[in-house]
Amino acid sequence: MGQKRAIATSASEERLEKLLEERLNPGSNQEIIDKRIWDLFGETWCVMFTDLSGFSRGVAKFGIIHFLQTIYESQRILIPVLDEFDGILMKDEGDSLMVLFRNTNKAIQCAIHMQKACKRYNEGRTAEEQILLCVGLGFGKILKIGDTDVFGAEVNAASKLGEDTAKAWEILVTNAVKENADETTDFDFEGISEIPPGSDGAYRLVYTLEEPKWVVL
Repeated sequence: MGQKRAIATSASEERLEKLLEERLNPGSNQEIIDKRIWDLFGETWCVMFTDLSGFSRGVAKFGIIHFLQTIYESQRILIPVLDEFDGILMKDEGDSLMVLFRNTNKAIQCAIHMQKACKRYNEGRTAEEQILLCVGLGFGKILKIGDTDVFGAEVNAASKLGEDTAKAWEILVTNAVKENADETTDFDFEGISEIPPGSDGAYRLVYTLEEPKWVVL
């Protein structure tokens, strides 16, 4: 009856599809197959999801050209910051970015500098032209399928924090991010009540958004 949807677009996806098909067979040892999948695709990363606060309302009010302009400008501003802190852009969908980092502190610093870049961009612009960034971060072992997608509890938690929970200028992180961050003096954590499924805690990053003002003597 219907045509089978092709999943495989890479060697990794082909391998995963075969293992999932095998897992569906009656009598298959799912525990062994699951271990094979984790052995093949399990990696430890810090994952970032970004979102733009009020974006949907802005599109409804100002139209599709405003939508395209905001997407263009946000990526023009944010992607160089991702590159500076060794972030790997995995996916961009509408006003959201999904990014991977090997180093948790680099992910945190990247998020802070992205917020500062948006603040500089917004200076002197009207409210509808401003870019109001929300960020969610998770950390842990995830399934990374080639260079196309990632799956896991920390992925879901970071997505929930960045795209649904965070407000403008907020950087929200899972407990795993907090536990794996190095001690530093330029940011801290405060607990929040909205803990996403898949995480045992969530925090708001406390940092200084204002740039220091130097006084010339």
